Order: sequence, then structure tokens, then C-alpha cells
Amino acid sequence: MTKPEFDIVVSGGGVAGLTAAAVFGSAGFSVLCVDPTPPVTERNSEGSDLRTTAFLQPAQALLDRAGVWARLAPHAEDLQIMRIVDAGGPNPEPRLTKEFNAADISDKPFGWNLPNWLLRREMVAHLQTLDTVEFRPGTGFASLFTRESEARVGLTDGSRVRCRLVIAADGRNSPVRDATGIGVKTTRYGQKALAFAVTHPIPHENVSTEIHRSGGPFTLVPLPDYDGRPSSAIVWMEDGPEVERLAALPVDAFEAAMNVRSCQLFGPLSLASRRTTWPIISQQADQMYSERVALVAEAAHVVPPIGAQGLNMSLGDMRVLLELAEAAPERLGDAQMLQAYHRRRHWEVSARVRGIDVLNRASMMQAQPLRDARAMTLNAIYSLAPVRKTLMQLGLGARG
Repeated sequence: MTKPEFDIVVSGGGVAGLTAAAVFGSAGFSVLCVDPTPPVTERNSEGSDLRTTAFLQPAQALLDRAGVWARLAPHAEDLQIMRIVDAGGPNPEPRLTKEFNAADISDKPFGWNLPNWLLRREMVAHLQTLDTVEFRPGTGFASLFTRESEARVGLTDGSRVRCRLVIAADGRNSPVRDATGIGVKTTRYGQKALAFAVTHPIPHENVSTEIHRSGGPFTLVPLPDYDGRPSSAIVWMEDGPEVERLAALPVDAFEAAMNVRSCQLFGPLSLASRRTTWPIISQQADQMYSERVALVAEAAHVVPPIGAQGLNMSLGDMRVLLELAEAAPERLGDAQMLQAYHRRRHWEVSARVRGIDVLNRASMMQAQPLRDARAMTLNAIYSLAPVRKTLMQLGLGARG
């Protein structure tokens, strides 16, 4: 039998797919990464992803090992403090504020925040420096045929390639997952999220702030200064019709609404980008592998954007896959390796999906007595130092 053209085919050219290509390419595996849509790598271009990603400590270590972090570090903003504000009283104003400081558990920040469009730009540039990686933007996954020894992947340009492992990093509607027949469980909350950037007069001082009232959190995450002013990325979650209403408001009316919702903790916010929206769901695949296929990132699990868990869970997938691949390169993509991957990841992923589901439902509470109970719970948790530190460690994935 002739040798496959590639060790690994990665389906998906988002942040997760590009990271997978960089991680395995840097480790010496030959990788083909495909995506039907060329990545948008400029902030103000049509279709650019204005969301941001906070890389927590374990994720940053993986990127550093892959040689990517040196490109990203100059653009990253530290996340030193995670602040939770309860504004669930009768009036939209802070009534309880608690801060979780990374210094309590580490000499490093919790994480580092970067815009997704910039991540794609720097990751694509890094892949171009790796002889082990071929990136084909504009070419997508079309078909899959697997056997015990290899996978054969059909692509949208009409070509077919052979490999030892297919990594599905192609999103919540993953065509690779569909081709394997793996089922998913999806929870819909009736929520959507608005993502956009703002400037404000009061510096964020590397504090990430979640403001809870009803409908979902209003989260401000530090960004580097923009046009000479402090800047933050915002994810604003509400029920779907309200998000559609907000997205359609004229800029002055939208700014008035977001300043009420932000409690003006950083002073008056000014919109500094266009607004994008997307639906909020939880989703988990029934299993994380099939013959010669590993599901990672949103192909395997989707969570609401709370606590910077989404992509960091995804990089946890890749970290485990890489450990298994390097421990026994001759077993890359075989049943033993993929079953071990599923065992090591599926339980933890399930626990995090359930935990974030609970947090999201708590953030959505409309009834005043329930909002009062949420504030009392936050206060009780914060008051217990060992519990507080354990939660911070779990949030980083230190015990994942």
C-alpha cells in the first residue's frame, strides 16, 4: 500500500482549524488544512469576525509550543482580573461586584485577548512558514471514505487525498461529523448575541467584566487602544427578538441602550465597529471520534460565550490529540488512539457543557426573586476563599 499524501487533513480554517494545523505541523506531522471560505483577515472588511478570543494559560502554552504565540503576543491584551457585576435589582445599576484576580493563583494573567480576524491573519501567516503544512483556502470538504488503515477525503475542487487522520474543526454544523453519522444533542435558549467593539474614557486596566441583569451577560473584554482611546470587545446576550431590535437601531439609539446596560462602568461607550449577531446554543456530539476521524472544537461541543471556555475547550481537545500522537506516532488515527482521545475528553467536555448551561440559565433570569437569589449565591461563593480559588483553577482548565 502506498503512503498517504498527508498524515492529517484538517477540515476548517477558523481559529480552531488553523490552530490544529499549526500545532500538528510544528510537531512534524504533514498536514493539509482546507476551508471553503478564504479567511477574512482585515478588521473592517465585509465578513470579518469581530468576536474576540481569550486564550487562557493552558491554551497560550500550546500556542507557544507551536510557534504561534510570538506572532500573537504583540497584539494581545492581558486579562488580569475577572469581574462579575450583578445589576439585577429593580434599577439597572450595580448592586454587587466581585473580582477574581489571577494573582491569587498564578504569576501570570488568566489569559490574553485577541480579535478573531487578527488571529486568522497571524495564523495564516505562520502556516506559510511551515514546510509541513499546506493551506488551501477556497477548497472545502466534500466526502469521506474510511477504512481501518486510512481515510480518503474528497474535496470541493474535485480532488481526493489520503491521510491517516481527519480532524473535523469545521464548526457546529460540521459536514465531516455529518459524514460519519455521529449524532448531536442541541439545546436552544432563544437567545442571540451581539458582538462589537467600543471605546470608552475610563481605562479597562486589564479587567474583563461580566454584567448580569437578565437575558444573558453583557461582557466587556479588554482590547488594545483604538484611535487613541481605551477599547473593549463586547458580547451582549439577550433573547432573540431583542437582539434583532438592538441590531437595527440607529447608532445614537444603540449607544444609549448599551450605556444603560453597561451601567457606565467605563464611562460612556462609543460604538467602534459594526454589529454582528449569532444564535446562542449548547451542543455536544454523542462521541468525539469515528473511524480515522477526531471531532474537535465546535464540531464536538458548543457552549454559550461565558467564562472564555469555548475555544479553550477546543485547544484542550488538540492538546490531548497531540499528546497521544506524539506518544505513539505509528498509531496516528487508529482505533486505539481515537478511543483514548474520547475517554480523556468526553467526560470533561460534558461536565463543562452542563456547567456553562447552568450559568447561562442563571444569567437569563427575569423574575426579581430569582435574580436576588443569583446575587446571594455569587456573594456566598466569593466569600469562601478555597471555593473561589478552586473555581478559578477549574476555569483555567487546571484540573481538566
